[in-house]
Amino acid sequence: MTGDSTTSYSDSEAPPPKALWRRLLPAALLLCALALALVLGIDDYLSFATLRDNHALLLKHVAQLGILAGIVYIAIYIVVVALSFPGAIFLTLSGGFLFGAVEGAFYSVIGATLGATVVFLVARTAVGDTLSRRSAPALQRMEQGFHENALSYLLMLRLIPLFPFWLVNLVPALLGMSLRIYVLGTFFGIMPGSFVYSLAGAGLGSAFESSENFTLTGILTPTMIVALVGLAALSMLPVLYKRLCWTRAK
Repeated sequence: MTGDSTTSYSDSEAPPPKALWRRLLPAALLLCALALALVLGIDDYLSFATLRDNHALLLKHVAQLGILAGIVYIAIYIVVVALSFPGAIFLTLSGGFLFGAVEGAFYSVIGATLGATVVFLVARTAVGDTLSRRSAPALQRMEQGFHENALSYLLMLRLIPLFPFWLVNLVPALLGMSLRIYVLGTFFGIMPGSFVYSLAGAGLGSAFESSENFTLTGILTPTMIVALVGLAALSMLPVLYKRLCWTRAK
């Protein structure tokens, strides 16, 4: 018996799983924060009516605060995405209105990526490891295929605006994607869509001044949807190339 009290594990042994309460604590805290936000009605402020009625005051505060306004905006974006509020698109539009298309898109991408990473880490801590150990063979095979082309699959999911943002935040964690790939795929995958919405938000000022009704349906035009689908298809080229090489090798 040595004096070293540190427990070591051989290569064939895995460290014991964390206690259940430690794994579920981050998820429980996130759910409590979500419940509190809903009780306080914070989601009611994520509306175009709020932005329209307070746009002059918000622009004044942004001008006064400078770079601090961008930091506050990113922090709000992180909270909204981490709590899975359906307000990410509204915030991106607001970012374009308050900061301009390019700067607003940049802040939106940072906030959305960090918020999505919070969801990813919480989901992986709570159920990811357990699901991986207990998953059926079919799910394990799907997980293996996802691992081999993780970045391409995630870019496709991020680029096509048909999949709910909160769902794409969760699935990679449940399929065991690495944090590095997840952050990279999220950061670059949401860039095109974020810029589109931010660019639309930059034109909200004229809509407010003329009292025009603004709708989201006018943003994603057929041309824009085709462009995003085309980018998603390009992200899948490495997967197709691998499959072609594998077929020829057989």
